[in-house]
Amino acid sequence: MSWADALRRRPYHVGNLRSQLLTEARALLEAGGRSELSLRALAARAGIAPGSVYHHYASKAALLAELATVGFRELETILREAMAPGATPIRTSALAYFDFARAQPALYELMFDPCLMSDEVAAAKESAFGVLKDAIAASPSQQGADPDTIHKVALAVFACGHGAASLAPPDGGEASARLMEDVIQGLEALFRRR
Repeated sequence: MSWADALRRRPYHVGNLRSQLLTEARALLEAGGRSELSLRALAARAGIAPGSVYHHYASKAALLAELATVGFRELETILREAMAPGATPIRTSALAYFDFARAQPALYELMFDPCLMSDEVAAAKESAFGVLKDAIAASPSQQGADPDTIHKVALAVFACGHGAASLAPPDGGEASARLMEDVIQGLEALFRRR
């Protein structure tokens, strides 16, 4: 193999450009939404040539799908951290979910875009949902419930958290806190051991 062949086959790499691009894309997304996020704008923000972005992302949809995957992974981490020993599973997981959604509205919206639901995004979503299922299974009201019931209860909690995040006033504050508290109390009443 000649030196020229070796150079052509060497993978493109400048530091951790992919990670930098994700960070910059997220900043663009949160600052102006999807309309402000383009591969050209991302290249300009990162201070690189547009071709360098295309080396990592074939399209804007591919970039958005990776951001959605990252969002679900972060949600999974937040849900795991919320499940400290002695925590009330439904309350803590619902609050963690709601806080995540309200803190990062553009990313949160992106995560649930059906057009971006690649295998990788779906796997990250399912993994985050798995943490919620584990939390529900740990709830005293669900002790001894079969896996199908746990799945359905977790789906109900997931849907309630998603709905509450969508219904909450955009400015947050007291009205959002009251809404979430009402939703949590409703969930707790539904799942209270009888």
